[in-house]
Amino acid sequence: MTDSLNTLVVDDEHGIRLFLTETLRRSGHLVSNASSGEQALDVLRDSRFDLVLLDLKLGGAVDGLRVLEAVKWRWPDTVVIMLTAHGSLDSAVAAIGEGVDGYLLKPVKADELRRAVDKALARRLPRVAESPVDGDVLCQGDFRLDKKTGQVTLDDEALDLTPYEHALLRHLMENSDRVVPPSELVEVVRDYRPEGVYEARDVIKWYIHRLRQKVEKDPSRPCHVLNVRGAGYTFKP
Repeated sequence: MTDSLNTLVVDDEHGIRLFLTETLRRSGHLVSNASSGEQALDVLRDSRFDLVLLDLKLGGAVDGLRVLEAVKWRWPDTVVIMLTAHGSLDSAVAAIGEGVDGYLLKPVKADELRRAVDKALARRLPRVAESPVDGDVLCQGDFRLDKKTGQVTLDDEALDLTPYEHALLRHLMENSDRVVPPSELVEVVRDYRPEGVYEARDVIKWYIHRLRQKVEKDPSRPCHVLNVRGAGYTFKP
């Protein structure tokens, strides 16, 4: 799926940079490195990449958000995955609105990295296709959603979802490696773009509430459809 992809790894920690580089090279990527935000800007000035793995907290005057802005201005089609520590998760998910295609929490495992990369590329790069075997079925944890029949099961029990709830759950499952903004969810569910973030939150919270009634054991303490303050919602199997 990811053969010959041109990838840039930006991280100021040598060990993490080496791990990310070697993991992606084993998956067929052509990998370049930058050890600082300043170096990343120099590389990105003249070179386009299919994928950038970008540390949020870079030492020096240029942080990850500054590099992200440069990528999106110079190379808007480039896929960006943000790397962050637990303590700066809120800052990372806030970057979703700036065009981040996914994020990973440090420390990162090899299988998590490959999975996040494949999902992000599948959404953004036309040449990355779904598996012909599993493309019609979404399976995450105990959830199973059949795209052809529309059937959704949890723990092998069928869920009785409305079309709105089905569309909402499917989109969250397909984008489970990132936080989805409320405005994007409103477009998926209601097929229109809200005028602002407050309208989007007011509209989507009702659908989120109804969906939680059907997929959560305790809707007041959800563990699957989660809210990330100030950013949107994410799905955890």
